[in-house]
Amino acid sequence: MTTHTELSSMQESLLDVAGKKIFVAETGEGSPVLLLHGGGPGASGVSNYARNIAELSKEYRVIVPDLPGYGRSTKGVDGADPFGYLADAIRGLLDELGLDKAHFVGNSYGGACALRLALDTPDRVDRMVLMGPGGIGTTRALPTPGLNTLLNYYSGDGPSRAKLEKFIRQYLVFNAADVPESVIDARYRDSIDPEVVAAPPLRRPKSLKALWKMDFTRDERLSRLPVPTLVLWGAADKVNRPSGGPMLADRLPNGDLYLVANTGHWVQFERAELFNRLCADFLAGRR
Repeated sequence: MTTHTELSSMQESLLDVAGKKIFVAETGEGSPVLLLHGGGPGASGVSNYARNIAELSKEYRVIVPDLPGYGRSTKGVDGADPFGYLADAIRGLLDELGLDKAHFVGNSYGGACALRLALDTPDRVDRMVLMGPGGIGTTRALPTPGLNTLLNYYSGDGPSRAKLEKFIRQYLVFNAADVPESVIDARYRDSIDPEVVAAPPLRRPKSLKALWKMDFTRDERLSRLPVPTLVLWGAADKVNRPSGGPMLADRLPNGDLYLVANTGHWVQFERAELFNRLCADFLAGRR
């Protein structure tokens, strides 16, 4: 397992993107790869990919932002079109970094951000890896218990460490013992940042129009998307249904699907060695 100590050499910056601050950490050399994290309470870029950055940086320039609403980036996300809002911000980040095109790796909420960016501007995306992305068939079935637990974190009696631990151990991963207490402690501390509590970045859709826009399987552009895409989905995912994997891959003209056995929603963390190998090879065009 890669530790945060091993990642201490990463260069950090806070960039202005259309008047909003986006925190970025990066390391390595080679083709640029943006790693976009998931949307759970207390999530951030480097923590989400702690088991992947060092390995991928042996071959790539690894760029790890905190998505708007998370970590050290400006808080708040437009609830009328959250995926579009995130995609616009990350596209603006590409501009600030002077990158015409990059590879994208996106987990859950970050996967939805990457996919929306690719649909809106496919010329900016080289290759893409999506792990249990959000927005797949969301208007075709009720939310899973795991997703409901995630969306309810800030409602009711408000955030608590117990609620976060329940989500992570019961719904996020296949093997609850795989997540150290330190990870839960760190995420809980970040989840109760007053700015985040005032404007949670992941909420239920505000309207039917917003909900419809957040289901990529309703987007006719999906079947024409030219970007080579690897879809990774934990076969035991309790947040986004594994049936989303075939649903997405069937619509992507250049989409490969890998269902990962005995794995939940956090493929890059739970099966880091497998993920790192598949991701590095796919982005390089070796498979």
